[in-house]
Amino acid sequence: MRSIGEMARDSGLGVSALRFYDRAGVLVPARVDPASGYRWYAPEQLDEARVLARLRRAGMPLADIRLALAGWSGADPDLVRRLLQAHLRRLERGLAEARSEFSTLRALLDHRENPMTASPRTDTVRLSLGSPELAGAIDAVRFAVGKDPELPMLGGVLFDVDGDTLHVVATDRYRMAVARMASGSGSDSASPSASASASAGHGGPREQVVVPAPLVDAMRALLGSDEPAGFAVEADRVTLEAGERQASGQRLAHDFPDYRRLVQLPAGRRVVVDVPALREALETGPVRTAEAGEPGPSARDVSVLATTDDGTVTVVGDGDADGNSVGVDRGFLLDALAAADRDRLVLEFGAAPTAPLAIRRTDDEGTFSLLMPVRLDS
Repeated sequence: MRSIGEMARDSGLGVSALRFYDRAGVLVPARVDPASGYRWYAPEQLDEARVLARLRRAGMPLADIRLALAGWSGADPDLVRRLLQAHLRRLERGLAEARSEFSTLRALLDHRENPMTASPRTDTVRLSLGSPELAGAIDAVRFAVGKDPELPMLGGVLFDVDGDTLHVVATDRYRMAVARMASGSGSDSASPSASASASAGHGGPREQVVVPAPLVDAMRALLGSDEPAGFAVEADRVTLEAGERQASGQRLAHDFPDYRRLVQLPAGRRVVVDVPALREALETGPVRTAEAGEPGPSARDVSVLATTDDGTVTVVGDGDADGNSVGVDRGFLLDALAAADRDRLVLEFGAAPTAPLAIRRTDDEGTFSLLMPVRLDS
């Protein structure tokens, strides 16, 4: 007999996943200790668990998996073959439909872009910014930079200069972080190495620059004092000067998604939380394992958050979750709490568990992050 921990190690399914499949009647342990409730699995169940893991990675629905496992462990291999073939046909049909839609969308994009009349970027931006403020803005968003090579436009940080306001934004699709700071007022002719005490704002039209993550990190390393920092963009080159030190490199040749549309959310329920207490609850509380096929990175620990009538946020287990509970990637939430850099924060829950969870500072509404929820199977 294997313990649940040994079964998880040998099958590739997490402990939380094994508990979930037990409750769903998909893979029921051979024996459950009546006193402790501890699960034990028979040797032949390891093969079933490995089959289950493969079927879930292939995206087969649980109802079909239940039948497939029954046929696998019984004397009906033909049933398993028919289920596999049916699921493969669904996947191929869905892929064909997706290809058709994508082909249409690409044609629409080509028509909109009209590259024959596109002109090279020649805008010039020059700002003088406070080093501590810029360092804080970068720290607030850096954790959300994307790493997917298929989406290179998300592999950097957006610097959105609009008049006297600078927004710094990053997203990897599953989370987004936004920081807002004032660039002050002044002329766009200010030198990037200006030592004036007042910040100089951008006097030209709105300009958006995507700075690659390695260059962002090099820029952040320069911001260790209170002296002004000069931020400049000339054509495709981005430069930051702080004192006698400089970091410079090419901007990303991609357009960043319109983050302003993504952050326009209906008002939700706002709860002020004690960050150290919430962090401890996340690190020590119950977790689930993200199911294969869930949007987002694989092998994730999911924490389920619930709110009480008195305005308390708790991390709940499987038996305490209800229709209003929200599942979030535990690591993502811990990153967001650390980046917010406050002992008290506001968690804003949407009207439905499928709405993004917002993490906001109590003293700065312009700096916040959003986390996409993880679907909680009933």
